[in-house]
Amino acid sequence: MKTAAYFDYCALIILLLILIAMIIRRMTKGKLNRCFLTMLIVVLISDIADIGTIHLEYVSGYVTIKYMTHTLYLMSHILTPFSYVIYIIAQADIWHKLRRNRFQKILLFGPILVVAAALAVNPFTHIMFYLDENDAYTRGSCFLLLYIVTVVLCALGLYYAFKYKELFDSKRFAALIALVPIMFVAVVVQFFYPELLVEMFSLSCGILLICMVIQRPEEVIDTETGLCKLSAYVADVNRAAENEKPLQIIMINITNYYAVRDMLGYDGINRVLKDIADKIVDFDRKQMIRAELYYLGAGKFRLAIDELHFDKTEENARMINELMKGGFSLNQMDLNLVHCVCIARCPEDFPDVESLLAFGNELNTIPYTGEVLYASNIFKKNFYDIRKDVDSIIERALADHNFSVYYQPIYSVEEGRFNSAEALLRLKDEKYGFVPPDIFIPAAEKSGAIHKIGAFVLEEVCRFIASAEYQALNLDYVEINLSVVQCMRSDLADQVMDILNRFRIRPEQINLEITETAASYSQNALIQNLNVLNEAGISFSLDDFGTGYSNMLRIASLPFHIVKLDKSFVGGEANSKLLIMLRNTIRMFKAMNMKIVVEGVETEDMVKQFSDMECEYIQGYYYSKPLPKDEFVKFIRNNF
Repeated sequence: MKTAAYFDYCALIILLLILIAMIIRRMTKGKLNRCFLTMLIVVLISDIADIGTIHLEYVSGYVTIKYMTHTLYLMSHILTPFSYVIYIIAQADIWHKLRRNRFQKILLFGPILVVAAALAVNPFTHIMFYLDENDAYTRGSCFLLLYIVTVVLCALGLYYAFKYKELFDSKRFAALIALVPIMFVAVVVQFFYPELLVEMFSLSCGILLICMVIQRPEEVIDTETGLCKLSAYVADVNRAAENEKPLQIIMINITNYYAVRDMLGYDGINRVLKDIADKIVDFDRKQMIRAELYYLGAGKFRLAIDELHFDKTEENARMINELMKGGFSLNQMDLNLVHCVCIARCPEDFPDVESLLAFGNELNTIPYTGEVLYASNIFKKNFYDIRKDVDSIIERALADHNFSVYYQPIYSVEEGRFNSAEALLRLKDEKYGFVPPDIFIPAAEKSGAIHKIGAFVLEEVCRFIASAEYQALNLDYVEINLSVVQCMRSDLADQVMDILNRFRIRPEQINLEITETAASYSQNALIQNLNVLNEAGISFSLDDFGTGYSNMLRIASLPFHIVKLDKSFVGGEANSKLLIMLRNTIRMFKAMNMKIVVEGVETEDMVKQFSDMECEYIQGYYYSKPLPKDEFVKFIRNNF
């Protein structure tokens, strides 16, 4: 019965359309894309060879060409399950494990080498196939070897897919393993109906399924640069961590990205980013690094390097650093791109992807040196571990009473004595030690735990004020910080007054500090809280003045009695403009009948400078650091 090639032609159309789509969608870069394209091309060659064998079957002569065509078909046909296994290995990202397992390497590469050798000697031995006296294709004595190898490779592919199933979502996993049952059904159909050559058509449908479900550029490719995007970076680094795969990452940050973006606009910055990406791709190609290339947004590029090329990472990083120093231009305008290049090693430097991402953002804050940096010299693992576990640290602190209140003395220039103190919250965790407030306070605000923490601080301070040892110190009041979230709480005033009444504390014995950021909010809750508490006799301080964008009209409308100048004003005598601004700011607040507290004072010269400016209060390490309650009491007694 004469066989027809129309199923093969359908397969050819499908495969060519997939190939064209991959090229148009720029799905040609990266390890996964390369593996998929390899599998696609192998199947395409097999299909073309199959079409050739069908047409040559009914042509007399051309024996050599027929041998070559059949050999090409059989070799590409056996390479199809091989490339399928390679693709699954790439999806699971377990090449590093395969390199270390000799048995699995033999199991993967051994059968292919045996088939290749058998086909190489076949023209002389006819062990795989031969053409009889009528030029008819006839199977040889070892032809069964092809089926055995195909079964072994398919089984190996399924083994890897199921073993690392947790690395794939359900859709990807189904698409990966679907190729095997599709091929099995096609082989069975073709066995009973030899004239229906559906095997290549079924295989092309399986490839199409993988293309539609897994090879989705919108999920992994950044449309502007053509590099893999943040989601792909996170997934790949997570997968590497789960597979215990070592990585070295060259991190490139354009630290002045936002300034350049504002100057060039959307289209301009995208053209610059594309230029940078093209240069990185060209560099990767010329140096044959075969790194995975990513653009994470906001001027952050990454090259993830396989362990085979670890020995050249430092050299490549230095070359990239020089490449970035070469400069970039747009519309004949030279651009000043400030960049940072850093080498990170995983998992040595970073325990997880969250730490890696956080460090990548922190790179923008590191002063420019022009040299390649090393994450191991910069990264503080404990800091990122704390950030990762901060919610559980706060919960543990509330349950185990790990919070404590420290006090920093405030010196009254007019009275020549310490007349008040600022209460400062401290957290000492049994695992991490002291946790910085700038880490746990924002986390507590997000989780809502700040309300319990705020109540704890107020109660501790009121308990201290109500004690006999405090009465002996002759202090006027204690300052207590309120966070932004606390200020927005509708029942804040009731809560504060309830605690004061419970400990029989007079309102004038406490002063509530509101940060400049909190004061910039216009919510009715904040205004109402401040007015109610002010009418009850509680005074307020504007804390950290000078750290934000001050709305002076808003500040003037709120009941502040004291303004605390941020420590950024301290030491500004070398800057004549800053000194002029500082003096006039002090005059302005004094004209509004507000008193001034200067924070961060560390030297006698600073004390004299701000005393001469008639600032009423001075706070800082020149007098004392924040002290636990018992040490604070002792300090005040000794300096009474």
